[in-house]
Amino acid sequence: MDQPLLDRLSAWGCCSCSTLKAWLPILTWMPKYKLKWLQMDLLAGLTVGLTTVPQALAYAEVAGLPVQYGLYSAFMGGFIYALLGTAKDVTLGPTAIMSLLCFSVVGGQPHRAVLLSLLCGLIQAGMALLRLGFLLDFISFPVIKGFTSAAAVTIGFGQVKNILGLQGVPHEFFLEVYYTFYKIPEARTGDVVLGLLCLVALVMLSLMKGSLGSEEAPTCSTVARKLVWTVVTMRNALVVVAASFVAFSWNAYGHPVFTVTGETSRGLPPFRPPPTSDTTANGTVVSFGEILEDFGGALAVIPFMGLLESIAIAKAFASQNNYRIDANQELLAIGVTNVIGSFVSAYPVTGSFGRTAVNSQTGVCTPAGGIVTSVIVLLSLAFLMPAFYYIPKASLAAVIICAVAPMVDYRVVGKMWKIRKLDLLPFVVTFLMSFWQVQYGIVGGVAVSGALLLYNMARPPITVSDHGVLVMELGSGLSFPATEYLSHIIYTQALQACPPRSVVLDCHHVSIIDYAVISELSDLLRQFRLREVRLVFCRLQLSVLEVLLAADLQGFTYKDSVEAALQMESEGLNADS
Repeated sequence: MDQPLLDRLSAWGCCSCSTLKAWLPILTWMPKYKLKWLQMDLLAGLTVGLTTVPQALAYAEVAGLPVQYGLYSAFMGGFIYALLGTAKDVTLGPTAIMSLLCFSVVGGQPHRAVLLSLLCGLIQAGMALLRLGFLLDFISFPVIKGFTSAAAVTIGFGQVKNILGLQGVPHEFFLEVYYTFYKIPEARTGDVVLGLLCLVALVMLSLMKGSLGSEEAPTCSTVARKLVWTVVTMRNALVVVAASFVAFSWNAYGHPVFTVTGETSRGLPPFRPPPTSDTTANGTVVSFGEILEDFGGALAVIPFMGLLESIAIAKAFASQNNYRIDANQELLAIGVTNVIGSFVSAYPVTGSFGRTAVNSQTGVCTPAGGIVTSVIVLLSLAFLMPAFYYIPKASLAAVIICAVAPMVDYRVVGKMWKIRKLDLLPFVVTFLMSFWQVQYGIVGGVAVSGALLLYNMARPPITVSDHGVLVMELGSGLSFPATEYLSHIIYTQALQACPPRSVVLDCHHVSIIDYAVISELSDLLRQFRLREVRLVFCRLQLSVLEVLLAADLQGFTYKDSVEAALQMESEGLNADS
């Protein structure tokens, strides 16, 4: 076999391996897997699993579905995301937002909720295959920070009712705030005491983690340090287990003073295709087309909101923990999770902010932690429901509050104020609107960021200096939204002056030019000729110069430098005089 062919085969094999790793990120981190990572992933998976089960049951009720559908939706994401996900912290599963959106569309009908999961997954996976992840690059840093801060406040305050043991509190944020304070006299003493003790314990253990000494210490100190580190790292799981034993002990003596997770039905869901038709209570068969009509615009809103929420979470934790994500791969992971999840009776899922925060705070090292979480959910479905019966909701609330509290990044407000005050606008819009509805906050923030971006394109900075001839330097690129603004500056400062003045246009920042700009420049050159003055271009990039020459503009003149353009104009003035 000749050498060129061998080289081509080698290059093809390398490319295929890289492509495979891009589509299956597990092939990147699995060969490097360490025993230490396994310990941390097991711990994080266990902790998140203990949080996932009661949350999944609660979110199913929010979606208006039987509680087991929450657990059906909670385990597939861990397996799929371990294969396809690019963020070590993200956990996929049912969330409050998706549950509310699902309820608004399917009205508590399980068959339609499962079909909605399939359709959402197909749309999301299609976006990934078409490489449309760049659309989510328009979620700017201020939007992410506004979202994460508001979501942390929303989730944290949403757990206050569980700390107080209150029932019948609405999920809408402002109503939740009102009814939480209104119902304080109904607070259960046992839940309050247990919740506060769990909060204090978690805060103290967190402070201990920050005050651990140096590893360069005597053997005895090193052993003690590792013991303390283990306890501190396991703090979420230890607090939940300890609180469960307390609740079990009180219940055993006939004093049920704590609000616990309670009983749920057992059994794994059957693996079968989602139904493509439905039957009403009176026996009328509803076809697939009619169901699609009923879903309407929700088939655009729900998939996109799921992507926005999950990608915003992934970006936030990637920034916090110093790694990068692949937006298209995240789309694929969410889409495949929803598609396969529909075969086990799951409704649409996305990234969970609260559980992702718990995952990160517990020290997860790879997406393998999600597999442990999924196994716990499966075991709880099959065998372990009695063991989860006594988990107090107040202890889980304390874990979530401590996990999301660091995400309220108030320091970033001062930094944006010092660096660029205008960035506070999308931050504030996102933050405030997220208390109305989190999805509206993200959309509003992206819209404001987009408007600022378009404004900067339409109003590029133009520096004008007088050297006998006006020199105008474009401070950024030149595209069609900016043509009217450029024409206005040239007209007001050169063409409408008395007498009209020549202009040297410094274009070294312009890297791309379009037909609209060419058309406007052609008109400007004509106006300069009519007034017997000149418009001279200088410092053009090669790609832009080629386009201008191809346009064959009448009267087009260019020089390599500002000095050469000024010299040409000076010689022209001397010749005229």
